[in-house]
Amino acid sequence: MRFFQAESTQFSHSHAAQRPRRLAGWLRGAALALLTTASAGAQATPPPPAAAPRSLLDEYVQWVDREFPERAFARGRNVDPTRVTDHSVGAIERRHREEIKFLAQASAALPQAEAADRLDLSLLLGELERSTQGHRFRRWLMPVHHRGGPQQSLPTIPDDTPFRHADDVRWFVTRMEQQPTIVAQTHATLEQGLREGMVPSTVAMGGVLDQFAAVERGGLRGWRAPVLREWAGMDDAERGVLLARVDAARTGSLSALRATAEFLRSQYIPACHPSTAAVDQPMGREYYHHQLWSFTTTRLTAQQIHDLGVEEVARIRTEMMAVIEKTPWAAEHPAGSGQSEQDRFDSFVSFLRSDPQFVPASAESLLAGYRDICKRIDAELPRFFGRLPQLPYGVREIPAFMAPSQTTAYYQPGSLETGLPGWFCANTYALSERPTYDMIPLSLHEAVPGHHLQIAISQELTGHHRFRRDLHYTVFVEGWALYAERLGIEMGFYERDPYADFGRLGFEQWRACRLVVDTGIHTFGWSRERAIAFMRDNTGLSDLNIEREVDRYIAWPGQATGYKIGEIAIRRMRTDAQAALGADFDLRAFHDHLLGAGALPLDVLEERMAAWTAAQRLKRPTG
Repeated sequence: MRFFQAESTQFSHSHAAQRPRRLAGWLRGAALALLTTASAGAQATPPPPAAAPRSLLDEYVQWVDREFPERAFARGRNVDPTRVTDHSVGAIERRHREEIKFLAQASAALPQAEAADRLDLSLLLGELERSTQGHRFRRWLMPVHHRGGPQQSLPTIPDDTPFRHADDVRWFVTRMEQQPTIVAQTHATLEQGLREGMVPSTVAMGGVLDQFAAVERGGLRGWRAPVLREWAGMDDAERGVLLARVDAARTGSLSALRATAEFLRSQYIPACHPSTAAVDQPMGREYYHHQLWSFTTTRLTAQQIHDLGVEEVARIRTEMMAVIEKTPWAAEHPAGSGQSEQDRFDSFVSFLRSDPQFVPASAESLLAGYRDICKRIDAELPRFFGRLPQLPYGVREIPAFMAPSQTTAYYQPGSLETGLPGWFCANTYALSERPTYDMIPLSLHEAVPGHHLQIAISQELTGHHRFRRDLHYTVFVEGWALYAERLGIEMGFYERDPYADFGRLGFEQWRACRLVVDTGIHTFGWSRERAIAFMRDNTGLSDLNIEREVDRYIAWPGQATGYKIGEIAIRRMRTDAQAALGADFDLRAFHDHLLGAGALPLDVLEERMAAWTAAQRLKRPTG
């Protein structure tokens, strides 16, 4: 594997025609720049003796499982099922020091690694580099916001826990008894962040207190459900003891949550940062640069990403206008000679947002509609994939207590080992903001052939070290899911429904706008209002979705840029393979190979797919 340095190529609108090739150059030449030295702290001591790559990878995954035992247990790993993650500041700092040691060991081992181990070791180096470098920005001192924190994790613990026998319930109760300590640790981390002036934007805390209040109203009653079930080997007397223990754990956790909510209300939120821009916070410019690198695995600058977004928005807008003219609405509203393109676009989007035909009749009908679409997609998959995952998936609604501040949907991975299915979680809050014309692309993205198919295949990998199964590169995972939305064209889902096709383009435009808006907010001084207006002018998203999305970009700098960067790269890899192979191009084989090594950074993925294309050319019959 080769290691690349960042390029300094600047994007120019005058070179618009060259954009696909120039972007290809950026993505090839500017992905992962791995450490040649571990870190300033590691340089102060002699490098450790090189460890055998396999042993080092084994040690690392065992360390991860020990440090995050709940996740390991849910995935069927051999860990102590009564332990929970230590969320204290001391534990976070200790894990950072231990990661530095792993990084130094991996750096020492790489030069002498066998070819079969070199890729795994290089990927481990990249993971550790991003984590150790990111630690210095101390954003881990902000563990609560509108998209995360104990107010979201505690109520959903039973949903993420495998229950197969009575011991699972006993272990679950023991873990629940430790949750008040976890909330107290999170509270202490917030207090330290406040002392250091390391607090998020006020926007990132929007709706958080409502989430805490909703959890208190719910009383964490879901914790009782696993205990109340009938289990072999558990009599009524033991069940009563376990219920008393879990109720005491609920009481302690709710008390800790109330104390944290009061601290947030009275001290923390009033001190939050008024600016929405990452660059206005401590070490902000360096932090945002690190975020862009982490989420895209490239060295594209904020300016390059912004300019690419502007160009993509213009390209997709042209396609959206063409689809508008294919709709029944266009036939009823012929384009006026004096109407501008923006006026016609706005009129059409206004129709979409107000016409009752696009509003689900009920939460149940929305979920049923998603299930129907997913089942129809399932039937198309064998035409596009030679390998399909064994793990099934389902569709369910986002929990009510967190739905108002959540985006339209998300995917929750499962585990074949522990019997947990994957879940496509859909938001049923504010049904008027969940238009039916978005349902097909959303299903393709979150379920199949998007997140569920890709992540489940990665979890079921054979022939690779277990380390590879847990890798998650946003640019790959989300880039693939956006690419999957477009596969709906070839599956025939948009052919007879121009409104759904506009929804697909609206979703693609949404991700293109992210390149503009994320960089605009965090680098170029865009206000929240300007970002919302830009999204409203260029997408068909509902107002509520736009506001939630912009708030997400504010709270999670850089993450949203990975989607379009990854999708562009994957589409280009396919185009290159088709051009090279012509009639010999096999789309099923291309997809299987692209997904067949798990999530990868873009430079590694490009090399992998280029090698596959070259190998396919050699298989051609001669003469």
